[in-house]
Amino acid sequence: MTSIPLIGSPGPGTLQYLSNAAKAALDPYMAQIVTNRKSGLSLNHIIGCPLDCGYCVRHFWGNFEHKTPQMLCSTDDAIGMLLGHGAFRPSITPLQIFNKATDPFLPGVKPHLFQILRDLDARGLDNLVLIITRFTVTEQDMAELEQLRHLRVTLLFTYSDITDSRVEPISKSGLTTKSIATACAHRSRTRVVLYWRPIVPGWNDQPDTMNHVLTVGADADAIVFTGYYHKEQNAAYLRDLGVELPYSDEEFHRRKTLPGELDERVIAAWRTSGISTPLFRKTSCGVSAAHGVADYNGHWGVRELCDICPSQQITLCRDGYRQPTPKEFETVLDELGYHSSYLIDGGHIWTHGLGEQRRYAIQHALGFQIWELDQPHFLHAHGRSLTGHELDQGQNAGLAEVRRSFGTAVRFDSDD
Repeated sequence: MTSIPLIGSPGPGTLQYLSNAAKAALDPYMAQIVTNRKSGLSLNHIIGCPLDCGYCVRHFWGNFEHKTPQMLCSTDDAIGMLLGHGAFRPSITPLQIFNKATDPFLPGVKPHLFQILRDLDARGLDNLVLIITRFTVTEQDMAELEQLRHLRVTLLFTYSDITDSRVEPISKSGLTTKSIATACAHRSRTRVVLYWRPIVPGWNDQPDTMNHVLTVGADADAIVFTGYYHKEQNAAYLRDLGVELPYSDEEFHRRKTLPGELDERVIAAWRTSGISTPLFRKTSCGVSAAHGVADYNGHWGVRELCDICPSQQITLCRDGYRQPTPKEFETVLDELGYHSSYLIDGGHIWTHGLGEQRRYAIQHALGFQIWELDQPHFLHAHGRSLTGHELDQGQNAGLAEVRRSFGTAVRFDSDD
């Protein structure tokens, strides 16, 4: 059985470079310094984290055992890669910093985080910037963030009151809740989101636990909730620790799992809690609402997601939403150097073979949902695994028709 890791040193204060041999051995995705993710163009030139969260996505790319943060390149070079990336657009492209392979507020990582923020801000860039952490954020850190004049920064604190230290070793330390309180008390320009994730049956879905999380988020600008990545790699790790898993091996999925019944219970707990903090199902919805802008991922095209949104945010998203014309869509494709057949279909555009990173780049550029024919979204399970969701047969019929269309033509628009 794997031993349960204990939190000791949070890593060195000064980082070293990863060796060339170690770089060559990295999973190709981990070796990518700038990647497109749904919540933003993501910068990750530091790899390694000692926090040992059992559900960490680093399991999926064979990097979980890399505990000491190390650098793939200099921070100056990383900034150049971000600004020179084909998908980057000033004022438009949302950015994420150190969200894939480390925690941005670890002692050795934090100076690089602030270097990036100061550099981008000095250029007058006002892009939305997402910083996800579960570690220590101090008054001094908040003062540093508050000095920024252009970037629209959101701190997203991952917290779901998992108390099993095998799953989340720092759970008993109180670090995250203290950081949330500190950030809320010392923010002005900076926004604070409680990232209520993962919510997992049997781990942290009890009524008292939900009420506690909601109390912690009472002073935040928004709460975003979501489920758990149930995949072979983290399942094997957790089983070795003796953790009972909520889902079976037949339910492994590339998307997060949050059954419909659990979604309903989360919303019911929020509605009866008495807190005024708005609740959202999607990261971009919470971040956009915190800054008073329309959702940059175009979720207004998936109206079922909006039934819990405050009226002022609904107005912003409705007024800021516009379906692109075929010419506008093709212009973005050409600018990015992408090629795909497509079908504009109500609140989304079907594409085929682009892959996630390319689709997200288009989505951010247009503020409109871009869907993949081979990885469709379904009503009420939008962006989630189908575990705990019943499929609507009408959707299956509609999807079959779309697939038939893609088999007989190259380009489509809404008038075909």
